[in-house]
Amino acid sequence: QVQLVESGGGLVQPGGSLRLSCAASGSIFSFNAMVWYRQAPGKQRGLVAAITSGGSTVYANSVKGRFTISRDNAKNTVYLQMNTVKPEDTAVYYCNGGSSLLPSSFGPWGQGTQVTVSS
Repeated sequence: QVQLVESGGGLVQPGGSLRLSCAASGSIFSFNAMVWYRQAPGKQRGLVAAITSGGSTVYANSVKGRFTISRDNAKNTVYLQMNTVKPEDTAVYYCNGGSSLLPSSFGPWGQGTQVTVSS
């Protein structure tokens, strides 16, 4: 089973930028869809962005125009470029992959990477 490890989180000021990485232990070609989810304290985990094997993307309304998801198949890595971040973007960010965008097709969740937006 391909393992996914998130990295790149940290403390960033409002309006700043951050790039998250999701490195796979094997080929991400096996995933038709790669996703980034996030979970803030006291809230449910929710979709942030998704990218299909064909390159189509989906974004949560709250991040449209600010975040960009991309995948580098040669490096078996998926990225989330976060620009113009806001305090409400503070959360633990998780990546996953599956045969579709349905959570039922995803593998186990990893530990995620913490993003804190604060001045």
